[in-house]
Amino acid sequence: MLAATSKALFHTLAGFGPLRRLVSRYGMAPEHGFARRFIAGETAAEAIDAARILGTRGFGVSLDYLGESVASAELAAAAARAYADIITAIVEAGVERNISLKLTQLGLDVDRATAIDNLRRVLDAAQPHGFFIRIDMENSPYTDATLEILETVWRLGFTSTGTVIQSCLLRSDADVERLNRLGARVRLVKGAYNEPRTVAYHRLEDVNAAYVRLAGRLLGANPYPAFATHDPAMIEAVKDEAAARGIGRDRFEFQMLFGIRRDLQAALLAEGYKVRVYVPFGKQWFPYFMRRLGERPANVAFVLRGLWHDR
Repeated sequence: MLAATSKALFHTLAGFGPLRRLVSRYGMAPEHGFARRFIAGETAAEAIDAARILGTRGFGVSLDYLGESVASAELAAAAARAYADIITAIVEAGVERNISLKLTQLGLDVDRATAIDNLRRVLDAAQPHGFFIRIDMENSPYTDATLEILETVWRLGFTSTGTVIQSCLLRSDADVERLNRLGARVRLVKGAYNEPRTVAYHRLEDVNAAYVRLAGRLLGANPYPAFATHDPAMIEAVKDEAAARGIGRDRFEFQMLFGIRRDLQAALLAEGYKVRVYVPFGKQWFPYFMRRLGERPANVAFVLRGLWHDR
């Protein structure tokens, strides 16, 4: 209940204009911007620098150009062009070729054809260079379209793609089976969106139980599952399930977010597990930032200290 309340609160705050302006003013200040704990920067160059440092420490990386819910075909096409430029910059920099994107950033709110066309432009740019592209899962009204679009690009030969499943959603057992049959790589998360009770669990115990159950199904049948969590209990459950099945540590990975639980990231790496860090960047960072606060309210104290310092 507390987790659901926190998500709802920060979802509401994300739409409060004065707060957005205040946070945007101080959040990415060059030296002491508190959002820089969670956001690599506003440019691809800053994200690539962060990715390079993480790579030298043994972490995998995935660059996430922030943006969502664009309202016009022109803005969606601009996002696709930006991704093509980011792909070129990643290749030239020599960092790991792995990126994450959202379909509403590519025009899904305009219409499905626009999103598919722009996604194909990104995949056409990425495929010759051996990129893996993760199609992020957004809130539940987009779940069907996201899965259907993933299946569409798979049929077109773009099989170095995967998506995300949220354990909080009641439908996720069936969706995991669907993706396992397809052979697409799945990233399992608890879910950061404020979802209605008709489609999602609201008790943390139920979300966690679903996470563990789905992790077992992914370990049993998915080609290379990723378990995205900062929850030590979920991490231990995945470790135990993999060990019980005799699944080697090279056949799955843990994923965490830039700037969150860096101690846990390092500990997992030291134990011989693969760990990938999602590296978010871009000027449209506020919605992402608010979801991180909603997922982990302990981060609020960090933000308040940053606001006080920057004044």
